[in-house]
Amino acid sequence: MLLRYKKSLEKIAMGLLSFMPEEKDLKKLKETIHRYESDDRFQLFLWKQGDDYIGLIGTEVGGDVVTIHHVSVNPSHRGEGVGKEMVGKLATLLPGKTFRATEATRPFLEKCPEMPEGGTDRQ
Repeated sequence: MLLRYKKSLEKIAMGLLSFMPEEKDLKKLKETIHRYESDDRFQLFLWKQGDDYIGLIGTEVGGDVVTIHHVSVNPSHRGEGVGKEMVGKLATLLPGKTFRATEATRPFLEKCPEMPEGGTDRQ
């Protein structure tokens, strides 16, 4: 289940974000979380499976374009399709949007058949 980030989940979100190579530094991690908390264009969602939060996806919404900045899954749940499920659910939550990848998310998003037909821009 994809749930919108809230402050009470900060430590969980920071832990999941830290699995991304560019988010290893604590200062950078805090800046990223602050951006998701303070800038309405940036939206962070966590994936809950059972009682555990095992993944997250972070976006920037600008008009009809959604840039996916972060996709992270707990290593013990990788290979189970969690990332692809998150992307598919996000596409359902934001119909009609064009999705863009960053350098960090492009390799993963190119493998996601869950992205809406004609709704992706992976340049």
